Amino acid sequence: MPEEPTHGPVPADPMRRQLDSLAAMATDLAGQFSLEPLLERILQHTMELLGGDSGSICTVDEVAGTYRKEVDLGVGCQSGRTFPLDEGVTGEVVRRRRPVIFDEYADIPGGHIPAPERDELHGVIGVPIRWNGTIIGSCVVFSRDPRRRFTPDDAALLELFGTHAAIAITNARLHAQAAERARDTAIMAERERMVRDVHDTVGRGLAAVLLHLDDAERRLDPGASARAALTEARASARAALTDTRRTVLGLGPALLDGNSLGEAIALELAWVESTAALATRLVVIGDPAPLDPDAARQLFRITQESLTNVVEHARAQSVRVGLVYGSESTAVLIEDDGCGFDPSVYAHARSTRAGLGLHGLVARAQHLGGSLLVDSTPGWGTRIRAEIPSAPADPIDPARSRWRVLVVHDSPVIRAGLVRMLALAEPDIQVVGELADSAQVVDAYELLRPHVVLTHLRMPHIDGVRLTAYLRAVDPGAAVVLLVDSVSDEGVREAAQGGAVGFVKHDADAAGLARAVVAAARGDSLMTVDLFSSSAGAGPDAGEHLTAREREVRALVEQGLPYKQIAATLDISVKTVEKHVGSILRKTGAPNRRALAAH
Repeated sequence: MPEEPTHGPVPADPMRRQLDSLAAMATDLAGQFSLEPLLERILQHTMELLGGDSGSICTVDEVAGTYRKEVDLGVGCQSGRTFPLDEGVTGEVVRRRRPVIFDEYADIPGGHIPAPERDELHGVIGVPIRWNGTIIGSCVVFSRDPRRRFTPDDAALLELFGTHAAIAITNARLHAQAAERARDTAIMAERERMVRDVHDTVGRGLAAVLLHLDDAERRLDPGASARAALTEARASARAALTDTRRTVLGLGPALLDGNSLGEAIALELAWVESTAALATRLVVIGDPAPLDPDAARQLFRITQESLTNVVEHARAQSVRVGLVYGSESTAVLIEDDGCGFDPSVYAHARSTRAGLGLHGLVARAQHLGGSLLVDSTPGWGTRIRAEIPSAPADPIDPARSRWRVLVVHDSPVIRAGLVRMLALAEPDIQVVGELADSAQVVDAYELLRPHVVLTHLRMPHIDGVRLTAYLRAVDPGAAVVLLVDSVSDEGVREAAQGGAVGFVKHDADAAGLARAVVAAARGDSLMTVDLFSSSAGAGPDAGEHLTAREREVRALVEQGLPYKQIAATLDISVKTVEKHVGSILRKTGAPNRRALAAH
């Protein structure tokens, strides 16, 4: 009498075995990201529950028209091989887009298992592995038992295991992508650090070569041929210095490497979501166009710093970033629904440490000829709009993207420490030269044109007071920041009256030093609190000898207005405003315009 076909697996306790297998797979999925061993475990559980003797799990690439056998247990053992989608059980699964069941393996079109193993296989079942409605793979089980007939219930159970396989495949892909991105980010960060280090080191070295050549030419009286050789050497060194700067012009934050500005901002918003559980949204308006590297870099930095402020201070529920591409400029808008703040308080805070964060954003935009507006209402959130020209106003200026600083001190250890502190505290500060002799500063200033000269008030030979006067004679806009040992040093007042714009105590930390340098670079002045307190008694009220125009300028300075706005209000030039402010400082005894405005 012929034997009856067997339908379904025949374990003693089917439900318990299914639950045990599902629990085991859940444990595997909880912490495994290596794809092959995880899929092998899933396939083993599946074969055991369905009473199969062999099987495979494949990944599918419908765009390429292929599938790859990730694991293959039992007969055939073709793991790692790739086949076209018009062959095998997987091909049938993808073509029909549903589970397939065959009573005999011989019925499968384009089967890959060769004879005699082919003749040993009978019942076959295959199901699609789906993720977000897309078929990303297949799970197939074979039976050697000629009585085994797979059923729709078996297909439903196999699809459940296919869901676990889909999770495993997706998790492995996401983990691989995250690991690759982390590696790329680390590589780019290290490359950026190395290039900047090389750039700064080579730049300072070439600057020193040029200064030595100038000094040699002054000290010696060589013949025509030697003089020509010195001139040629100086020209070569200057060209090398310019080329070195231009080489790294396009260097930007690691997230911008290989990504558009929009993609980099999207990654930053993902960080915000993971860090602060905020709802985020990115809106891109206009056709994305290639941006000048510096413009993209500063817009990204503005967005980064704004989002950091939202996370740390805004107590917001959501934040939206808009990226607007225009024909002449590109803008970013950062809007949150947080606590907001009083803009008038912000305007006053700009002269203090608390206001430097937002003021730094303004400086970043203005650094490339752009603008930044802050609009906030207490209880209703904050809106920041930054707009930067898509192309640089002066494409041949290699120095516009970083604040350039010349460090002067007679101690090599202190010089090295100052350079290191500035580099750690503010990546956008570039030390373009280091000098031990203050007698060389004027020549170095004309050669390097730094934004700021950082030196000590009590340098030997030429102190900070005289050095400031010399530099201001060469360039009335020269910004000098002085390190001081004592707040009671009479030289502080003399240097301020001579035009020094920043004073920092010798024991200041890296952040305080960088703030003073950045403030000076953008045309403001910054003093440490104790220095301000010491100099505040200078008597800024002693202004009875001011002219009518000087009193008008002083009133606007006391309102905290920048020079450009004062010039526009009084219909005079910025240079005229600077001269009036200098006269006011001398007559009142105020150390700088910050003290005058605070009064």
